[in-house]
Amino acid sequence: MKILRKFIGFIYFALLSISCCKVKETLETIEVNGQTLLYSVRGPEGGKPVVLMHGNGGSHLSMRTQALQLAKAGYRVYCPDSRGQGANAPLDEYHYADMAEDCYQFIQKLGLHKPLVGGWSDGGINTLLLEMAHPGTCGLIVAAGANLTPDCGEGFEEFKAWILEQGTPLVMMMLNEPDIDPKDLQVIKCPSLITVGGKDLISVEHTKLISDNIPDSELVVFEGASHSSYIKKNPRLGRCMLDFMSRHGY
Repeated sequence: MKILRKFIGFIYFALLSISCCKVKETLETIEVNGQTLLYSVRGPEGGKPVVLMHGNGGSHLSMRTQALQLAKAGYRVYCPDSRGQGANAPLDEYHYADMAEDCYQFIQKLGLHKPLVGGWSDGGINTLLLEMAHPGTCGLIVAAGANLTPDCGEGFEEFKAWILEQGTPLVMMMLNEPDIDPKDLQVIKCPSLITVGGKDLISVEHTKLISDNIPDSELVVFEGASHSSYIKKNPRLGRCMLDFMSRHGY
């Protein structure tokens, strides 16, 4: 059954890629918060705006499947490379708060009105921090595989060995950050979709803590999924997002 699901997912992604080959992608750069960021844009100019943020060490390509799904559905999708990652020059020091501020200034500079802001892993963390620091910026948020602290489940404890082995500033950031008090999430008032894999590095219990502290939120657990398997070349999150957006009139 597991192999069958993977095969079906592969076929779906292949068909999606073929059907979306006419969805034009443009690459641009922008100056925000003292950083030059590369970003991609897909979808019609008049489409409602969506900003998608990738995980640690990723790029604007990390959430390509979701970007294609949303662009095909008529949304205008923006995928920036986070500071020091993707096509951007690496840095000597990284902090989630800086990345969240980058995204806030990105939204302001492009004049995006209450966009849906979503992210996976580090991108999910940055999504939460952005709306916490600047309440009312987002129309809706999606945080996939986010955590409030490094103490977020047994899977992450095992992951720490890999972090120490890599030893780069970007990766080492995850040993001490983020440090979010669950009660501080209560400032987030927009509809929020919080997701996690059933076999994620981050525990379902930890993710439920996030959802429970955001007044207008819902929790979705992708059974059998790892931290990345429902994201990379997989339509599950995109379908869930489209349903969420539809139900909230976005």
